[in-house]
Amino acid sequence: MTKSNSSLEGGSCAVFAQINPSYKETIMPNLLPDASALPGLKRRALATLAMASIVSERAQAATTSSEKEHMAHMQGMKFSGPPIKIAMLVYPNMVLQDLVGPQTIFKILGAEIHLVGMTMTPVSTDVGIPVPPTDTPATCPQELDVLFVPGGLMGTIACMNDPNVLTFLISRAPHSRFITSVCTGSLILAAAGLLEGYKATSHWGVVDLLPLMGAIESHERVVQDRNRITGGGVTAGLDFGLTLAAQLRGQAAAEHIQLIIQYAPQPPFHHGDPSEIPEAQMALERSHRAWMDGKALQAAQTASKRLKL
Repeated sequence: MTKSNSSLEGGSCAVFAQINPSYKETIMPNLLPDASALPGLKRRALATLAMASIVSERAQAATTSSEKEHMAHMQGMKFSGPPIKIAMLVYPNMVLQDLVGPQTIFKILGAEIHLVGMTMTPVSTDVGIPVPPTDTPATCPQELDVLFVPGGLMGTIACMNDPNVLTFLISRAPHSRFITSVCTGSLILAAAGLLEGYKATSHWGVVDLLPLMGAIESHERVVQDRNRITGGGVTAGLDFGLTLAAQLRGQAAAEHIQLIIQYAPQPPFHHGDPSEIPEAQMALERSHRAWMDGKALQAAQTASKRLKL
């Protein structure tokens, strides 16, 4: 037996009548059409729209609560010490993995992370997933525990020639406990004059450009020279992040995070470093990068002149 339309409307109206007044005030003007303007719209439909809005709001609150609970579980142990402030530069055409590898570790560490773009416009990445900045240089804290720069060669080259990016890095470096990078991000640090006299590494394709800007070239996966810590190509971001986590909160904290992310690499091939590749094949690999690496060389030479090296 089916209920009449009037019965359905009555039930819906009863539900609608129970809605908290604050919901009515906020939902009705914005989400519900004017019943007088749409005489054919039944009260049942109005109540359905209102209830849908309430369900959506409660689901959002539940999601936020779930995220907090998840992060509390991920952290597991409480890390002692003062709050950690980290500024991570984000820029168009960067490699997303260069950012999110270390960022995942910093997040579990409980750090306050600032994703700094030159504007608040989301930046493009190599995999097509945009990254929205949380800050610009104007809102980024002055005092930092970590100043970090990711890589992505074509985006890196643009940053090496961007006075706004270089000015931001130069302004924060004296107030940063650690000045760091992964992959070609070290070229940006070097172009800002922040690696002069420091041992550093970068992606194998351009690591030889570092000496043009005053750095001391190294081919290690993670290199630390005083308060400068640089990682090699893309995947070195995890090694870099754990190395830095140990210095920020101790080895036990870093080991805890390593277990959480189950970082125990067993690559299926031994083909990830020039030292493992036959010379003829490396020559072919380099030939594929000739145009891009040539652009990087030009940017390094320009930086060298600007730095008067």
